[in-house]
Amino acid sequence: MSYNFDAAVSPFIKALPPSGLAKFLDIMAANPNIVPLSVGEPDFDIPQAVKDAEINSICEGKSCYTPTLGLLELREAIADDIHKNYGVKYDPKTEIMVTVGVSEALYTTITTIMHPGDEIILPEPCYVANKVCVILAGGKPVSVETYQENGFVPTIEDLEKAVTPKTKAIMLGYPNNPTGAIMSKEQIKAIGDWAVKHDLIVISDELYAHLTYGGKTHTMFTSFPEFRDRTIIFNGFSKAYAMTGLRLGYIMAPAAIINAMNILHQYVVLCPNVTAQYGAIAALKYCRQDVDNMVAEYSRRRQIMIDGFHKMGLPLYEPEGAFYVFPCIKETGLSSMEFVEKLLEEQEVLVIPGNIFGAGGEGYIRCSYAYSEEILHKALERIALFVTKYRNLNKAK
Repeated sequence: MSYNFDAAVSPFIKALPPSGLAKFLDIMAANPNIVPLSVGEPDFDIPQAVKDAEINSICEGKSCYTPTLGLLELREAIADDIHKNYGVKYDPKTEIMVTVGVSEALYTTITTIMHPGDEIILPEPCYVANKVCVILAGGKPVSVETYQENGFVPTIEDLEKAVTPKTKAIMLGYPNNPTGAIMSKEQIKAIGDWAVKHDLIVISDELYAHLTYGGKTHTMFTSFPEFRDRTIIFNGFSKAYAMTGLRLGYIMAPAAIINAMNILHQYVVLCPNVTAQYGAIAALKYCRQDVDNMVAEYSRRRQIMIDGFHKMGLPLYEPEGAFYVFPCIKETGLSSMEFVEKLLEEQEVLVIPGNIFGAGGEGYIRCSYAYSEEILHKALERIALFVTKYRNLNKAK
């Protein structure tokens, strides 16, 4: 008799919906004719200095375990980079932990701080894993919708409605995936002051920090010293350095919480990939020009997307960070999922439905511009035909 593994599966796992992103990535892999605007992955090659550092580390036999927190040389390079770019100092020995991508940083952080029944406020739309990690840790995610008219940044009034005596933290992600929004210094200050008022932890995912446009720059949450001792920052190498598959991120936080998170970290992963760590050291020391070149190219592509959606008459928040646009498709009369499925079927263009990023994303689609200009133009031409068709059908109802 076979063992009944279905009965053995944790109820936490059974309660989780499949990743909306994974579903569409599988579709794309199965059909080479699809024109994709779906994946949040740079189409640039890894910088040469990163390749050289990784190859050299392997040739020199540097393949052993590293300290659980990560190579000290890498943590020192992270600390130097953060101080140079944002003026914020972190102790590389006690306040920085290298992780297996920001995904592990997210899981480790939430699992470490969560008590049963704790609530975490999640402004939405937000990254798809945020809510899931809270649920897996036995907590309750509390969604707060953000709106295009407010630049997809939560208002203090809406946050006040969501906070309860059980609220433990607020989790933010700016520059934002999927909207491309960033937060101004004034908005950061207001939300930070609100967190202090309610004695909350601030979790700030700043993975897209280097990717900003139109003269806008990223401000670290802990650029305000008064928020430093209650804030946990995520960042990594996937987006700015085109190192997605190398899976390397990091956490910056007060020493007490880093020490606690490291206990879980050492049991779950023991240490990050050593080869990737040597590549990351080179990225921070030698590859800023590579990053600037990528940002300049993304800026051109961003304008192509903005112009394309404006031309087809779809309302669009003009993104100031990351590499996504988030047009509103409500006037077609289709839901986000209907739009994506019909667009795929009729025009073989793949975008991501906004509602998988939270209820506030319904009526929107996410389009990545981490693709060549040729792909962007081809996709926009097909989307324009599709939008015209369904806009007219909707008007005729």
